[in-house]
Amino acid sequence: MAVTKPQRKGAEEARNQLPLLLADAEKGRTTIITRHGRSVAALVPLKDVAASKQRSLVALAGSGKGYWGKDSRSTLRRLRDEWNG
Repeated sequence: MAVTKPQRKGAEEARNQLPLLLADAEKGRTTIITRHGRSVAALVPLKDVAASKQRSLVALAGSGKGYWGKDSRSTLRRLRDEWNG
């Protein structure tokens, strides 16, 4: 199954279309909700949340040293721009 790009909706539009967006989530579609053009929340299919099984991050402390490169700030900025783009 091909992965589709999440749809983006402004907060007011998402509020007005909530029943449709919930139906989309049931079909497996993710919606990014924005406020003033900035991503603030995601409406995701419940099966995706249940499959992600969260665990404590304590065991991972210090394990990512150097993972973000020499300048983690620029790497995170690039990733944020990619997500918001």
